Amino acid sequence: MNAVTNNAPTADKFETVACYNCGETKSTELLIGQDDLSGKPGDFQFVTCNRCGLAYQSPRLTVENISPYYDEEYIAHRKETNWGILTWFYERAMGKHDREKDKLVSRYVDMTEGTEVLDVGCGSGSFLQRLRQQHQVNASGVDFKNLTHLPFFEGVTFHEGLYYEQPLTDDFYDLVTMWHFLEHDYDPVRTLETSCRVLKPGGHLIIEVPRLDCLTYRMYGKRWPGVQAPQHTVMYTKEMLLEFIKRSGLEVVDYLPYGAFPAYFYLYAGLAFHLRKGKGLNLRRSIYPYFAGQVLMTPVLLFERYLNLAMQTVVCRKPLTSSD
Repeated sequence: MNAVTNNAPTADKFETVACYNCGETKSTELLIGQDDLSGKPGDFQFVTCNRCGLAYQSPRLTVENISPYYDEEYIAHRKETNWGILTWFYERAMGKHDREKDKLVSRYVDMTEGTEVLDVGCGSGSFLQRLRQQHQVNASGVDFKNLTHLPFFEGVTFHEGLYYEQPLTDDFYDLVTMWHFLEHDYDPVRTLETSCRVLKPGGHLIIEVPRLDCLTYRMYGKRWPGVQAPQHTVMYTKEMLLEFIKRSGLEVVDYLPYGAFPAYFYLYAGLAFHLRKGKGLNLRRSIYPYFAGQVLMTPVLLFERYLNLAMQTVVCRKPLTSSD
């Protein structure tokens, strides 16, 4: 077991950072977050920039010291498939997540054979595999963790490492997607500028992240799943996310106050994190009450797209010309 699971990270593993948006070094403490998902020890400070108001983690773990927090306990990297009598429900839920992503991107992008797609922070690769099978796209993914031994990466081009350090071709992709990636990023400005560079003129970037100015944050505060320290480095309000995008050279096509990721997870996990108080969430024990609660919450979840519960999605486009 990695030492970080037994001991909180020491001060030498952290670095103080200036505001990602405006470069201001002065900030005010917002909250102290913990790894509520796995229960690994450590307190992680989030601040708000004194100039522009961006909420971000500082000090943060350095890139070299963050990887132990993305182990097999991290939800996006879990390999477990046997959930007993609820296995069918689990697989259906995971499949629905990818179907919802597919439906969303297909509203804005003509997904046909040969369409060049890049998924940033691709995790297990299941979304890319769905696009390959459903639309015969040319699928590529990038992630700092290599999970290509999983079956979803068959036929997928994989790039390992930091996105903005990859030797990707300019003006190449029809679609770049970031499903809950940008809140993990160590340089979101550079990431968005990289996306603008590698997209074809008229190509689309679709970003989904938690929304800080939402109902579930007001409900749970420091136990809000969108905090998820130390993996999450930035928390975006609607206004701040749109500001980042526009300064990168991309234009906003549409803004959605919801996402493909179910907001119900934030309702459930926020309550569980509040009750557990940093001791971690046992997903195997939680799966039964999770699905039971989802059934009970169905009348509310029918209106998810109108309630600003947790998620936000922005559809962006690279201008056709420099003056477009």
